[in-house]
Amino acid sequence: MAKPNSADGRTRTSIQVVILAGLCFFFYLLGAWQRSGFGKGDSIALAITKSGADCDVASNLNFETHHGGELETIDESEKPKVFEPCNSHFTDYTPCQDQKRAMTFPRENMNYRERHCPPEGEKLHCLIPAPKGYVTPFPWPKSRDYVPYANAPYKALTVEKAIQNWIQYEGNVFRFPGGGTQFPQGADKYIDQLASVIPIDNGTVRTALDTGCGVASWGAYLWSRKVIAMSFAPRDSHEAQVQFALERGVPAVIGVLGTIKMPYPSRSFDMAHCSRCLIPWGSNDGMYLKEVDRVLRPGGYWILSGPPINWRTNYKAWQRPKEELQEEQRKIEQVASLLCWEKKYEKGEIAIWQKRLNAESCRGRQDDSQATFCKSAEVDDVWYKKMEACMTLYPDVNESDEVTGGELKPFPERLYAVPPRIVSGSVSGVSVETYQEDSNKWKRHVNAYKKINKLLDTGRYRNIMDMNAGLGGFAAAIESPKLWTMNVVPIISDRSTLGVIYERGLIGIYHDWCEAFSTYPRTYDLIHANGLFSLYKDKCDAEDILLEMDRILRPEGAVIIRDEVDVLMKVKKIVGGMRWDAKMVDHEDGPLVPEKILVAVKQYWVAGGNSTSSW
Repeated sequence: MAKPNSADGRTRTSIQVVILAGLCFFFYLLGAWQRSGFGKGDSIALAITKSGADCDVASNLNFETHHGGELETIDESEKPKVFEPCNSHFTDYTPCQDQKRAMTFPRENMNYRERHCPPEGEKLHCLIPAPKGYVTPFPWPKSRDYVPYANAPYKALTVEKAIQNWIQYEGNVFRFPGGGTQFPQGADKYIDQLASVIPIDNGTVRTALDTGCGVASWGAYLWSRKVIAMSFAPRDSHEAQVQFALERGVPAVIGVLGTIKMPYPSRSFDMAHCSRCLIPWGSNDGMYLKEVDRVLRPGGYWILSGPPINWRTNYKAWQRPKEELQEEQRKIEQVASLLCWEKKYEKGEIAIWQKRLNAESCRGRQDDSQATFCKSAEVDDVWYKKMEACMTLYPDVNESDEVTGGELKPFPERLYAVPPRIVSGSVSGVSVETYQEDSNKWKRHVNAYKKINKLLDTGRYRNIMDMNAGLGGFAAAIESPKLWTMNVVPIISDRSTLGVIYERGLIGIYHDWCEAFSTYPRTYDLIHANGLFSLYKDKCDAEDILLEMDRILRPEGAVIIRDEVDVLMKVKKIVGGMRWDAKMVDHEDGPLVPEKILVAVKQYWVAGGNSTSSW
């Protein structure tokens, strides 16, 4: 038998080290979960702790062997900058929706409720603390109905919405009965009524938009029907609406229909919804309805529930003049007609319209003197772009019954079917072949992640974010009823791929990571960042991006950062002062690949308290 050479020995050693590092990371996570009070791995974590497994071997991962030239500029002896906790009154700080800053902006068209980020000199360079008593949320589906009081200790909604069955305070938890202003019998009964008109239950409708979502019970109850809703509401006098939604494990962002376009691509959502969201749909020449039309897929549905629908019966209860409500509905009907939406249903306080499949089915509006079409050819260029009272043109079709932009398969088939935007060649540089290669690559990557972090597919992580989502391959590969992924496409990306992500039956948003994300602190369980720090290398400070990641990550939440080794070494140095426990892991194809993976867990610590011990 041939004697193995030293290279073979080094390879085996490297593989053993990576496996052991992954196991140690797994058992650390189990221990962290145990500390949170809701974990199921207590006995396993304690057994491993008692066994005295040598997890320090992970520190022997040696990148200098293969990448010495790239690492020479990094001084490992220099101690990392230590980031101190922010003052405890910042526990729910949302930088771009700060209430004090908001009040300095005009009230007209809800401008003051939109994003207004702090200038560079006012950015916080400290760690946002969790409130005392903070615990890991209940796992889904229990989290749909119960939220620990300590995580969002705001009782205003329990008083203000007491008779509407939104939220109830019961001891140390909030309970969400599934009610709402417009669905007193519960969200399920309400959705049943919608499903009598809209094909909600067969996979045809997969993505939904909920404007003015409240605590997002509509989105929460759609989940069991395999419909994923992007819910949004402003940060306003109703404390913590979006925070409650995310604590429940329901997708949501802080947002408002105001003066700028929604951060979503055209033809994204199969269904859009407003349940007494108090948006003046008929005002400004129907500007808000026209913006909904932009993001609604051809053949998609718009639901309006509440005022002014059924104004004849309810004007007294709504304490508004019937003439005012009548005029409001008239304007809505006028704009819907101009958009060529077909009214499919009106009963009680619910009305449903359907968008036409293509421009051929509504030739009349081309000649309407009131029909003003948007001139911009780039309908997905929306970041901080002013909303206009114009109608988005349908892409051309060849047949009168053809779906504009291409027909989608029902979910879950559409998850891996080739999206119409790829088939048509509208995404520069992405062919059918490269799309399929990308999907297969992310299946391999996620399989490797699951070996590193055994909790990835257990339900421990409900709210997941991909900070540089590309074609949505990561989210597709981990897709499960136990979790959802917010796919973020940075506005500085080479390609606008968010439309592809929606065509896969996933959800996402445009964002610039030089600014804070539109969410409360501690709203994501796991954050994934592929190539993000290389992308932003010359755009803004990595420290600011990492502090924002820390802000939105839950205590004992996990991070997976994939990038070039020299970039990751610099990132690792920064997080060394951030109360993260981080380790570097080789690429799944071996140590010779210059791309590496940084895995980390945010320590558990609260305002005025101690943190968990590091590895």
